[in-house]
Formats: sequence, C-alpha cells, structure tokens
Amino acid sequence: MPDGQTALLVIAIAVALGFDFTNGFHDTANAIATTISTRALGARLAIALSAVLNLAGAVVAIEVLHTKVANTIGGLVAPSGGVSLAMIIAALAAAIVWNLVTWRAGLPSSSSHALIGALIGMGIAGYGIHALKWGTVVPVVIGLITSPVVGFLLGYAFLVGILHVFRNLHPSRANKNFRTAQIFSGGFVSFSHGANDAQKTMAIITLALIATGHVVAKKGTFPSPPLWVVVMAAGTIALGTYAGGWRIIRTLGSRIAQLEPVDGFAAQTMAAVVIQAATQLAVPVSTTHVVSGAVLGAGSTRRLAAVRWITARNILVAWILTIPATAALAAVGALAARVV
Repeated sequence: MPDGQTALLVIAIAVALGFDFTNGFHDTANAIATTISTRALGARLAIALSAVLNLAGAVVAIEVLHTKVANTIGGLVAPSGGVSLAMIIAALAAAIVWNLVTWRAGLPSSSSHALIGALIGMGIAGYGIHALKWGTVVPVVIGLITSPVVGFLLGYAFLVGILHVFRNLHPSRANKNFRTAQIFSGGFVSFSHGANDAQKTMAIITLALIATGHVVAKKGTFPSPPLWVVVMAAGTIALGTYAGGWRIIRTLGSRIAQLEPVDGFAAQTMAAVVIQAATQLAVPVSTTHVVSGAVLGAGSTRRLAAVRWITARNILVAWILTIPATAALAAVGALAARVV
C-alpha cells in the first residue's frame, strides 16, 4: 500500500477513535447523572465505575452478540467500489463537530444520531442516493426515533408500579434502599452503553480497513472487526467516559426534573432494558435520548410541573436537528473530498 494511503488510514483510525472518545465523555451522563444528583455515589467514583462497565459491556457484547450493531452501521453505505478513506474521515469529522457543539451547549444530544446522520450525508453526497442500503437505513432511523418514546413510556409505567408496590415504605428507608439500587441500575446503563455504542466505532474502523484491503468483505456481508479494533474501540470509549461530560451531567441530573432515588432507579433500569433489547436486535439506538426519555417519563409520574419542559424542548430540538445537521456537515466534507 502506498505511503500516502497508509498515512490516510492512520488518520482515519485516529479520527474514528477521536469520535469514540467524544462519544464516551458526551454520554457519561446517560449512566451516572441521576446517580450523582440523588447522591447514590460521589461523582468521581460514579464516573470510574461507568468507565469500567462501558469497557466490560463493549468486550462482552463482541463475544456474545458477534458485532451485530457494528454490522448494521458498517452496512449503511455500500457503493459498488467501496467507501474511500477520505469519505470516512468526512463523516467522522461531521459527527465529532456536532458532539463538541452540543457538549459545549450542555445538550444531551446523540452521538449515534450524529454518526448515522453523517454516514447518510456522506453516502448521498459522495456516492449518490443509491449507495445507501435503504433496507438498513430506514429501520435504523425508525429505531432512533421510537426508542426514546419507548423509554418514556417504560420509565413512567415502571415507576408507577414501584410506587404502588412500595407505597407503605417510609420515605427515608425508601431513599436509602433505592440509592443502593441506583448503583446497580446505573451500572446496567453503563454496561448497555458500552455494548451498543462502542460497536459503532468498530464498524467505522473496519470500513477503513476494507477500503485499504486489510480486511476483505464478502459480497452482501460486513465482516467482524479484528480483535485489535475491538480492544481499541472499547478502551477509548471507556477513557472518554472517565473524562466525564460535566455540562451534560448537570442537564440530565437536575435540569430536566428533580429526581428522588426511586425515580432515578426506575429511569435507569428501563433505559438499560431498551438499550439491551436494541443491541440484541442489532439496532444502533441513542443511549442519550433513551435515558432522557426515561427520565422525563419518571419525572412525569409526580406531576407535569415537576418536569422542566423548556429543557426538555431544547433536548427535543437537538434530537430533531442532529441527523439533518450532521448529514449536511458530512455532505460538505464529502463534496470537498471529491474535489480534492
């Protein structure tokens, strides 16, 4: 392989891992914001635990699920001649820019939406609309849109059931018990996040390796990522998680709704259930929006006024804008790459 191609491959892998890192610190809040806000765990300990479980989730998912989510992501764009390194870099750069902009604004937007929107924009601008595998794209987009709604409904229903079952439990004892339970529910979210999200970066790096002939893809199938790709992607998302996304932690932990430990437990548990189900079905969902939906659902059980709907509206706007915004950014990058 020519030296220029080797350098471009190294850049593509580095940018992919950069996205993975931003995914980790951007999505730390998914697992631990409510755990911190209800004082179930101190911030640093919660972040460290989340990082370890993100790593564990990513590695276990590969062994058990055989990269189902990675295969879905890797198969979204499939032009006849394959995807070039420059196009992969254009898509990743668009997703990273969006992650950094929304992190700066403290908005729990979705790294998954950002990456998938960027891949769609890159595919259309770089190779034409027929390069996208619409039979895969449409179910993925439907999953991204519906999963937060499912999180909301399950978070609401599960908390209503808990409040009914434990209605005679003294509030102070309930808070103590559910703070302890939150450690496990937060861990469940972290594990689920690693299982679903790390596979997206594995898929992108594998695409880059296919483009350079290091990995051979059989016609109609997407190959499993090499072991070293799995280890690097899993480790990087764990490091990103440990870096923490404090702005988003504040938004999810207290600016959507003031949560009691039982509320946080219900929201985290149902969010993790949705994410795990999606991973089993090979659907890449947004852990950010699933958790946000579950938090809104749990908060709504108290009274509608308990939810800060202005913050919820801002999250909804970011949810709606992410895919078209990153698609547009990636399209610009793809067009530039074609000119160069």
